[in-house]
Amino acid sequence: MNIALDDHLPDVHATAWIATSAAVIGQVRVGKQAGIWYNAVVRGDFDSIVIGDRSNIQDGCVLHVDAGAPLVVGSGVSVGHNAILHSCTIGDDVLIGMGATVLNGAVVGAGTLIAANALVPGGADIPPGSLVTGVPGKVRRQITDDERQHIKDNAARYLIAQEVHSRARIV
Repeated sequence: MNIALDDHLPDVHATAWIATSAAVIGQVRVGKQAGIWYNAVVRGDFDSIVIGDRSNIQDGCVLHVDAGAPLVVGSGVSVGHNAILHSCTIGDDVLIGMGATVLNGAVVGAGTLIAANALVPGGADIPPGSLVTGVPGKVRRQITDDERQHIKDNAARYLIAQEVHSRARIV
C-alpha cells in the first residue's frame, strides 16, 4: 500500500509491483519493474528513498532513513528477505543477503554480494565487485564470474515472480 505523509506521496512507476501487505510511505520513488514484496516497509519519512529499475525488495525488509541522509538502491538490486537498509547507498547489480544490515552512510559498490546476516557498518565504503561477510562485515575477496551471474539471475527470477504475483488476489 502507498501511504502519503504530509505532502509526500510515493512516486511508483506504473510497471512496478507493490505487494498488498507492503507499506511504501512518504518520500519514496520506485523505478520501472521494481518490486516491493510482502510485509516490506519502505519508510521515507525523514528523507528520500529511491529504488532503481528492476530492483526487488523482498519479504520483510525494512528500508528507512534519517534526516539529511537519503537511501539509494541502484538498478538490478536484490535485497534479501528481512534485510535492513538504513540511510545508505547501494550500487547497481548488488545482492544483499537475507537478514543482512547496511547502516547509515555506507556505500556498497556495484556488483557486490553482501552475505546473509552480514552487518555493513555505518560509513563503510565497499569496493565494486566485493564479497562481504561477517559481523562486522569485511571484504573477503572479489566475487567470481559465477557469483556475478548469480546476482543477475536472481534479479531476473524476481521479475518473473513479480509477474506471477501481480495476478494474486485476496480470497
